[in-house]
Amino acid sequence: MTDIDDLLRRVSAKASVTMEHLPPPATAEEVAQVERILGFRLPPVLVRLYREVANGGFGPDHQLLPLRGEGRTAMSDYQEERNGSESGGDAHWPADVLPILDWGCGMYAAVDCRRPEGTVLLFEPNGVSGDWHRAWYVDAERLTDWLETWLSGTGWYEEDADEDGEMRPWEQARQRLAEGR
Repeated sequence: MTDIDDLLRRVSAKASVTMEHLPPPATAEEVAQVERILGFRLPPVLVRLYREVANGGFGPDHQLLPLRGEGRTAMSDYQEERNGSESGGDAHWPADVLPILDWGCGMYAAVDCRRPEGTVLLFEPNGVSGDWHRAWYVDAERLTDWLETWLSGTGWYEEDADEDGEMRPWEQARQRLAEGR
């Protein structure tokens, strides 16, 4: 068993214990269709998460958005955020960054799909106007690290989290947002 296999087994076990009804996993066809519509590939671990655990509905705090389906999805939120970036004004959402979790108050956890390890970003737009690159932070270098943080209960979003841990700004934000213009 690989480390990823073990991680997904533990994520699945926690998801099953913490959520009463998990949606069924996404199919290979659904993932392929989402990738075609979005125009980019999802990182392998993110694909496995949606294919092997469930199509959203589990994870930190507000739970992962479903990849696709009825209502709000990662795909629909991405399209909405990108369209908002393109319809005048400064771009606030970079291409190939998929929102996977809505923290509320306009904040998202998102995965940089250009990175095979799936860097997890925090979009925190509150108090930012115009300089949208200042709203992007690195939550975890790898999706696997982000999931381990959830499993261990040590994420910044936990009630008794270490308040001293300051998230670092996403250095690529300015460049990636400029690509969207």
